[in-house]
Amino acid sequence: MKRSLVNEILKESDAFIRSFGYVLPPFAYFSPEKMQEIDHSLYVERTMGWDITDYGLEKFDELGLFLFTVRNGIAADLNKGTGMLYAEKIMISRKDQLSPMHRHYIKAEDIINRGGGKLVLELFSFDEKGEIDRESDVTVPVDGRMVTLPAGGHLKLDPGESVTLMPGVWHAFWGEGADVLIGEVSTVNDDRTDNWFEMKIGRFSNIEEDEAPVHLLVSDYDHWLK
Repeated sequence: MKRSLVNEILKESDAFIRSFGYVLPPFAYFSPEKMQEIDHSLYVERTMGWDITDYGLEKFDELGLFLFTVRNGIAADLNKGTGMLYAEKIMISRKDQLSPMHRHYIKAEDIINRGGGKLVLELFSFDEKGEIDRESDVTVPVDGRMVTLPAGGHLKLDPGESVTLMPGVWHAFWGEGADVLIGEVSTVNDDRTDNWFEMKIGRFSNIEEDEAPVHLLVSDYDHWLK
């Protein structure tokens, strides 16, 4: 993915988020130079900030997702059972843009349709090895009620609706009818170790530096913030 496209997506995404009355925190707008000047250890340790992925396949319009991690704890606190054990993201799933089938080992998450089109989730349970169970029903909490779907069933969330996905539940999602603003409230999030994809894909994009970054992605931190 070219940096020029990343910069364009950042601008478009910020405008889309603001159109629903959600405003990103001040650190979202720090330049790379500003991030280098300040104490950036918290952002780096907790991977807070911008995240745009095409899963390394260079097909962002078809297979991709925009994310911004607003707040995040650290995984070590989970073992202690105390501290900041939660995370929050704001995401954009474009119309018919697939976030591919995956599950999490540790993270439980509420996925919330914050506005736009319908959010469609394809859901599977898991077998004794943690792999996709293509035969059993899957049951998930949807705004205080339990909903059971057949394996691979589609759960459609209108704006304001949400679903809770426990660790192990396989899910893919996309926007239907229009782009969708998505909220995620979850257990501490570690995208480097807590994603198991059905496809052989990467979690982050490969960036071609055809122009300077307007803002750094979390995947840029290792290179830019040493």
